[in-house]
Amino acid sequence: MSAPIELASPLGQALEALPKVELHCHVEGSMRPHTVADLAAKNGLALPVDDPTELYAYDSLDGFLRVFWLVQSTLGDRGDWARLAYESALDGAAHGLAYRESFFTPARHLAAGQDLAEIVAGLDEGFAAAEAEAGVRVQLICDFDRDFGHAVAEDTAAQLVALRRAGATGIDRVLGVGYDSTEIGQEPDWYVEAFRTAGAGGFRRTAHQGENSGPDAITACVDLLGAERIDHGLSILDDPDVVKRFVDERIALTVCPNSNIRIANAYADLGEHCYPAMRAAGLVATLNTDDPALTDLDLGYEYRSVAGAFDWSWDLMVDVALDGVEACWLEQDDKAALRDRVETARNSLRPSPAPS
Repeated sequence: MSAPIELASPLGQALEALPKVELHCHVEGSMRPHTVADLAAKNGLALPVDDPTELYAYDSLDGFLRVFWLVQSTLGDRGDWARLAYESALDGAAHGLAYRESFFTPARHLAAGQDLAEIVAGLDEGFAAAEAEAGVRVQLICDFDRDFGHAVAEDTAAQLVALRRAGATGIDRVLGVGYDSTEIGQEPDWYVEAFRTAGAGGFRRTAHQGENSGPDAITACVDLLGAERIDHGLSILDDPDVVKRFVDERIALTVCPNSNIRIANAYADLGEHCYPAMRAAGLVATLNTDDPALTDLDLGYEYRSVAGAFDWSWDLMVDVALDGVEACWLEQDDKAALRDRVETARNSLRPSPAPS
């Protein structure tokens, strides 16, 4: 079994402190277990167990989604979203997170009567507090839940555009849209209108694809939905032509290796993951946690475990971090500043070689 680099080692400490970008993290999946219990009690939701972590073992993506939806359901009002955002950003910053583009998936809450403007405002409030306290920066991507279908996605896209036109509180923090939830029994072309509406309204676009679908579906997300990144994208290596296109066009993948083991059960061990093959092919394959609190992960561990599994050097891991900068949606000046910060860390944090 693959072992992570020890946190106490020089390389482990350097990887923990390295300024890191994360482009694939669901804010609901970063909810602290005791916050799940607190919000459930506050909102009158009976959990099936006293300790939510007892539920955090999954046999498939769909099995995971049932737990994810339960955790989502504890969010009852603007204050709950603000608490979630605040704690999520602080927890990321504790492991070297410098910048994150975080997903939120509001379909279930909108169906239950919550207001999208209030959700966005709550998230903005929480992230702003964490930014002031810890110096981390977080932007948002609104994910359409495929479990609710394309009509709900279209309505949500229209609401987002209306909020942007109205200058609603926190809407400037929402950079883009995507879609998530089950891939099984879904087709990208069902969501063309939702993505078209969002794109016309100035939102960037990404898409969860290739975890339980083939490279043709990945290509469809780019060609039909206008996706600028692909979240997961595991099946891309099955088609060399798609790989070449992504390399040539620098279309990034937001890869979550440990999640692919702990949630999707796509690999038995990290050492079997296709992440090294992705990077060897020249793909912009970034490194992310997906749902850290629901899988007992953090971004520092993600870097340390990948370095340990593949025997990757400090400089190679810094290159991984820089690909995150390249793939993010910051303005060019902000991106350049973040790139300089990571490059400075390459030298200032460089671990001393182990004694022979």
